[in-house]
Amino acid sequence: MINFKILNRLSPRRRLWAITFLIVMHVIFALFTASAFLGCSSTEESGPTEAEVLFKDANDLMKDGHYIQATEKLNLIRSKHPYSYYATHAELLQADILFKQENYVESSAAYILFKDFHPKHPKSDYVLWRIAESFYHQVPNSHDRDLSFANEAIKYYNELLQKFPNYRNAKAAVEKIAKCKEMLEKKEQYIADFYFKTEEYAAAIYRFKSIVENFSTVELKDYSILKILESAKLLKNKADCTKYFDMYKGVISSDRKEDLVSSFENCKKI
Repeated sequence: MINFKILNRLSPRRRLWAITFLIVMHVIFALFTASAFLGCSSTEESGPTEAEVLFKDANDLMKDGHYIQATEKLNLIRSKHPYSYYATHAELLQADILFKQENYVESSAAYILFKDFHPKHPKSDYVLWRIAESFYHQVPNSHDRDLSFANEAIKYYNELLQKFPNYRNAKAAVEKIAKCKEMLEKKEQYIADFYFKTEEYAAAIYRFKSIVENFSTVELKDYSILKILESAKLLKNKADCTKYFDMYKGVISSDRKEDLVSSFENCKKI
């Protein structure tokens, strides 16, 4: 308790300083007492938390192939323990379950969402791999169908290789990129050939030019360059024949250069 009789004997300046000091000390003492009381009155939790138990159960259920029951456990974590340490783990495990169920549309979305919300997660390399794999598994077996998923797979495989070049599945990623690109090449050639066969030569030129500009397979590029000149000849466009000859004479391989010259000579005769 503050002794006001003693304070009254002090000068106004000293009295103000003393009152301030005593108030501060009382506040510190009150805070210390409260923290000590709370520390004594609370007991630490022993054993695993409910969220931990739910997560481990979900993980075991997933390993045994009980995906529905595992998902139910993960939903409980999200609803009852959204800020738990295991909430983030539950998000990734849910994406894994969708992948194992071969629900690749949903798994790709789940992994991408996880990647966006946890960009510095220690399993970022694994998440990128699974995103790419989810798209890769949606690529059709035939090149005459929609191959947009192949482009998405290439995108995420490349991101994985760029950010984590030493990832354990890096070699497989390179191989799968090559397979996707091969399918895309066949797709583009299929479309270009279709336009050529149906005598849509302007459209064929556009497609063959795209192949030359975007793909690196030598045989396919040579084939496309020759088809471009042939299409220009069939359109009876000498100016385009000259333009494309000048454009590609330094691009075509040495093995097919004579064929290009021959095609150009035929084009000039129209």
